[in-house]
Amino acid sequence: MDFHKELDTRGLNCPLPILKAKKALADMHSGEILKVVATDPGSMRDFQAFARQTGNELVEQSAANDEFVHFLRRR
Repeated sequence: MDFHKELDTRGLNCPLPILKAKKALADMHSGEILKVVATDPGSMRDFQAFARQTGNELVEQSAANDEFVHFLRRR
C-alpha cells in the first residue's frame, strides 16, 4: 500500500505508539496515509479504538513476524 509517512514504534508499548501516531497525523494533510510499524500485540486493538475515537480511517492492519503494521488515513 502507498503511504505518505512511516512511523517506527518497534519496542514501544501502549500508549506510546498511539501518541506518536496522533502527533504524526497532526502534521499531515487530510487524506494522506500514515504507516505505523509496532511490536506491541495490543496495538491491533488500540489502533482500532483510536480510529473510532478520532475519525481517522484505519485502512488496513496486518501482523507477521511479531510485527504489527497499521495504515491510517488522516481525516
